[in-house]
Amino acid sequence: MSENVEEHLGQFERDPLRKIYKRDQADALSKLVHVYGGGVVCGTDKRGFPTPDNLSPLELIVNAPGGVVPLWAKGTTLRWRFQEASMAVFRDPEAAKTYLRRLFGLGVDLWGTGVPVIFKEAHENWDFEFVVAPAENCSPSGCTLARAFFPDAGRHELILFPTLFEQSHQEQVETMAHELGHIFGLRHFFAEVSEAAWPSERFGEHSKFSIMNYGSDSVMTDNDRDDLAALYASFWDGTLTQINGTPLVEVRPFSCTGGVEPPMQIAARQVAQQQV
Repeated sequence: MSENVEEHLGQFERDPLRKIYKRDQADALSKLVHVYGGGVVCGTDKRGFPTPDNLSPLELIVNAPGGVVPLWAKGTTLRWRFQEASMAVFRDPEAAKTYLRRLFGLGVDLWGTGVPVIFKEAHENWDFEFVVAPAENCSPSGCTLARAFFPDAGRHELILFPTLFEQSHQEQVETMAHELGHIFGLRHFFAEVSEAAWPSERFGEHSKFSIMNYGSDSVMTDNDRDDLAALYASFWDGTLTQINGTPLVEVRPFSCTGGVEPPMQIAARQVAQQQV
């Protein structure tokens, strides 16, 4: 890495966005958000409570929209790119990209061998964009650090808010790993109880300490990695076809499908809805 880039990265870490403008944040005041602790919010799961209601979180929570659990197909590559317009908030966009690539890589590495997909930076036929928001996203509950997405065939954004770069380096990496957990299909531990309107299913067993939990309990553990690896391995080899009666369905990204939902996923959801 050149001395010039290192110099810019040092400045970037001290003053990450050097924003050009701010926007009215009144629209954030009415949102129900998850709070990690210390006013830190995850924007991917938009509803819920800081802690579960009378629940000791012991199991990994998997996303289950529409009566199915979507998981990435074996061999999936998620193609991503920077949203160039959003990078205009930086005085040196290329130095910022270098920093963000490194941050993203460290978040992926934190999951170790449990990572179920390959990520590839690609300008064409992309599945999601890195977006740096021009202003904070804050409410009385706290400030959102990032917002990701769950597995499906659409195009998405991985949004990073300015408040993220005010956190410690470790917090930035762990936040990235948390959002990657959502991209892999994971919800927050207490989603089943405190987010009744946002369906989820339980899989695996481990302690309350998890990268998908909140506050001081939000740390990456070997159980996180092992549970994610076991989930996908058993799904891919056909030994796991449902979780608590909810069918698992294979999802392929936009770059493979052009955004068309696989017939198997449509059929599985229709069957699940008939069983309700």
